Formats: sequence, structure tokens, C-alpha cells
Amino acid sequence: MLLHGTGGNERDLLPLGRELDPDASLLSPRGKTLENGMPRFFRRLAEGVFDLEDLKKRTHELADFVTSVAQHYELDDKKIVAVGYSNGANIAASMLLLRPEILSAAILFRAMVPLVPEKQPDFSSRSVFISAGSFDPIVPASNTKELAESLRTAGADVTIRFLQSGHELTTADVDLAREWLSGKN
Repeated sequence: MLLHGTGGNERDLLPLGRELDPDASLLSPRGKTLENGMPRFFRRLAEGVFDLEDLKKRTHELADFVTSVAQHYELDDKKIVAVGYSNGANIAASMLLLRPEILSAAILFRAMVPLVPEKQPDFSSRSVFISAGSFDPIVPASNTKELAESLRTAGADVTIRFLQSGHELTTADVDLAREWLSGKN
């Protein structure tokens, strides 16, 4: 499942999906929330400040959509991997925290802590790859580390990589994610 960043759409990450796994079935929804005309997966109040009620609502809505699509197309729901960039990575992380049964793994590019769940989920069989930019002006390294630690505390197998980049997605991100993913199959 490919989840675009703010201002992206359902086509943006298709080439990335093919690069990560040329044989995978791809599901790439468009975020339903608009911010100044740009699609997002949930509302924010300011840069890095999320509308938590909307985030929770949209997370459950997306999780229900994924479940429905998996049933309709007879996809193996034990092999759903979220690949998200920025806003898409944040809703994927939120789905891990609120609806962990939906995803088997996640690749999160430029993610931050979306929320703190009321109860700690069990991620003992989940793997997560997080790729962050050391010079990211939007996502502080401390926030990325906090997300990784939160997922590890819940039992996830977390791989985190900091690259010499900003908030943009780089070739190195893709190469590292592909290598990580190929080790999971």
C-alpha cells in the first residue's frame, strides 16, 4: 500500500512501489483531506501539529478501506506492507499504533510520532523500516527516534537509517528500503 505525502496523489508513489517489489500488487489511495487544495490523509493544525481526532478517524477509515479491498480482491491480508512518505508515513505509523492487525510491515520515509495510543499495541510479529533525513527541517531527528523507540517498546523489529539529506526522498532511501524489504520476503 503506497501512501503519498502532502500535495501528492495516488499516482506519485507507483514507480517507487515497482522499484521496491516489481511483483507486488499495489494499492495507492488518495488522501481525502485537502489543505490549501493539496491532498493529505488527515488534517493538521500547524506544521507538525496534528488534529488528533481527525487523524484517528481517518486512520480507522483507511484501515477499513484496506480490509475491504483485501477481501474484495482476495489479497493475502497477512502480507500488507505500507510504504508511506511524510504525511503518508504518518498515517501508516498511526495505523500501526491504532490498528496493528492491518499491516504486516511498514516502510516509513520521513515519519514522525503521529499520536500516543491509549493502550500499547503488540507488534511482536511486525517489522518496520524508518528512513530519515539528518537535515530534515520538518521532522526533527529526536521525533524519528521517539517513533522508533515507541514501536520497539511494543515489540516491533525496527530498522532506522539516517541519511545525509533533508525531507526529500532520495535514491539512497529507495535502495535501503528495497534491500530491507527483500530480506523480509
